[in-house]
Amino acid sequence: MVSERDLEAALESVRDRAAGAAEGIFGPASITWQIDREAVIFLGAGRALLLQLAHPWVAAAVAEHSRTFADPIGRFHRTFDVVFTMVFGSLDNALVAARHLHHRHTAIVGYLPEAIGPYASGSPYRANEVAALRWVHATLVDTALIVHDLILPPLSVEERERYWAESRLFAALFGLTSADLPTDWDSFATYTAAMMQSDTLSVSAAAREVARQIFAGGRPWLRPPRWYRALSAQLLPDRLRAGFGFVLDEGDKKAAERALAWTRRLYPKIPTRLRYVGPYQEAQARLQGRPQLGWATRCLNRAWIGRPQLDHRRNR
Repeated sequence: MVSERDLEAALESVRDRAAGAAEGIFGPASITWQIDREAVIFLGAGRALLLQLAHPWVAAAVAEHSRTFADPIGRFHRTFDVVFTMVFGSLDNALVAARHLHHRHTAIVGYLPEAIGPYASGSPYRANEVAALRWVHATLVDTALIVHDLILPPLSVEERERYWAESRLFAALFGLTSADLPTDWDSFATYTAAMMQSDTLSVSAAAREVARQIFAGGRPWLRPPRWYRALSAQLLPDRLRAGFGFVLDEGDKKAAERALAWTRRLYPKIPTRLRYVGPYQEAQARLQGRPQLGWATRCLNRAWIGRPQLDHRRNR
């Protein structure tokens, strides 16, 4: 378990290594900002979620404790509010977001309702457990780079190594220490490959039901398009795709291929004030000393986090 004391020790190390008070954890020179500012990374959200659900602890926690189905838009906004505050917020706000997330996770405990993979029925799960946090963190890092390289020029070996080094700092915001994480990119790739094949990832009935409801959409206008469902399934390992019950016909595959082809062609031509997520643009405004955000940034923030500004203190 990551205790509150563990988290505070990890956050002290983050504070010591952060780019600056205004720059936040990573700052404009980081490869994290370069990648996470791209709105196209959202193409991988379905894959990352499915990989997380493939861990029985995560699936049980979502099924029993999340308001995803009752308030899917609110859940989306709350998730990205926390993530973007950690990545693009000021240093103080990033640390506050980390503490808030840990506090929320503290209440997420329970028992598995069925035997699945290596876990017995009734075995306990806890959201702040190191192994679960490490896997959730890994799905975000791995998926971001896969999607980035699908659409944009692939990162070099050196850039991947740098991204992983910065991702280890991001992991500290969850309370994970250096000892909890692979040391370099190759070790990280080995860890993710081993997890994909391990029975630690076993698709439970709860995981299938959560995935079904998310991809079916609570309302017709919330239903992900056919190509997005197909792309999310295609990016999974075969055994997990089968575990979730995804069956892709030729029409599904062609829909995903067409969507990727159009995205590769059009996305680089989108103006950066629309292409880059609102919280990144707010961070740039903060560093340039511009207290008032432009209408485009405010609108993008509403789309990504449900409100016009990321920085809580600017709303006081």
